[in-house]
Amino acid sequence: MAKVAVLGYGTVGSGVVDVLDQNAAEVSGSAGEKIELKYILDLREFPGDRHESQVVHDIDIILNDPEVEVICETMGGLEPAFSFAKKALEKGKSVCTSNKELVAAHGPELVELAKKNGKSYLFEASVGGGIPLLRTINDSMKHEKIDSITGILNGTTNYILTKMDKEGMGFATVLKAAQDKGYAEKNPEADVEGYDACRKIAILASLMSGKHVNYEDIYTEGISRVSIEDFDYARCLGMSIKLLAMCKRSDSGFFTMVSPFLIPNENPLANVNGVFNAINIHSNMLGDVMFYGKGAGKNATASAVVADVIDIVKHKNQHIDVNMKAEKAILSPKDSAVRQFFVRVPSTLKEQANDIFGDTIEEVSGVNVHGEYAFITRDLSEKDFEEKLWKMDSVKGYLRIY
Repeated sequence: MAKVAVLGYGTVGSGVVDVLDQNAAEVSGSAGEKIELKYILDLREFPGDRHESQVVHDIDIILNDPEVEVICETMGGLEPAFSFAKKALEKGKSVCTSNKELVAAHGPELVELAKKNGKSYLFEASVGGGIPLLRTINDSMKHEKIDSITGILNGTTNYILTKMDKEGMGFATVLKAAQDKGYAEKNPEADVEGYDACRKIAILASLMSGKHVNYEDIYTEGISRVSIEDFDYARCLGMSIKLLAMCKRSDSGFFTMVSPFLIPNENPLANVNGVFNAINIHSNMLGDVMFYGKGAGKNATASAVVADVIDIVKHKNQHIDVNMKAEKAILSPKDSAVRQFFVRVPSTLKEQANDIFGDTIEEVSGVNVHGEYAFITRDLSEKDFEEKLWKMDSVKGYLRIY
């Protein structure tokens, strides 16, 4: 019998306990032995809860109990989650987590500490909720040379963009509706400014490169400047607007970014709507493979945490290798990335736009937006585009084209 502890009895932590309770037979069958919950760490009391007697308030009770083999960290945030995970690994206990913020900041360090102590640090639930993404990359695609990962990694922003597109509502109105439905936090900054997607692509980029991609080094733009007019133009162009997180390997280096993009409708990512996530991975032999599903939610995320518990129990007293080292990855600057851009300027500046961007730009017509001139540039580097954009007297908006 393997005994586990859950740190944090909030949404995900209570979901992990539910999975262990309701799917006990299936969990034990998969692990090859019974898995039993011994402790729940939380500052609060839970009178009347079926696990009330297992709730403790002191982490040392768990750390000093030799029966506890696996700790599920579902607290969120950097501290005390980092200190608790580190101490657990030093005490010879394996750890699994749903904490994307912690994995993005300290994942490689904790993986190396786990290896040093012959234990494991797993984090399937930190990206894509219940989508079996990281395990596939780490196991089934371990022999592949992955050259790009591109995805819609945040359900909140995808829900907002979908509603803006399908129902013609402005950003502020849709955000309020998302908050009322519980899809967006009271403080939505982490989602709408792209920070959540940034941490997730940092984790994926670290697995892809085998080094530590620091999320603070990733160029990140959110969706707060995307307008209804942008969607009018997108429909005219046969495109959709999505917040994409990407990491790519090329001859010029390793590049990663988060930004809203115009995507042609024939691309599968363009048709991912609502709170769903989708991630496309391209490798040298397999080619393209896509993962799709709800990227968040209590049950889906908890299921992924329990999958890590099962993996650890099946490999008892073994280190499960993860392709992530503490050595810092060197990222190429976004300046050298080349693509086309969609730009909106006042109609009075049409001549200036043509002078600055050149006669090869493509005018976007057929959209009844009064007083605007919209166009698509030729292929430009990010640096060249920014320099040209700054020369314009006024700009109403722009989007990258995928």
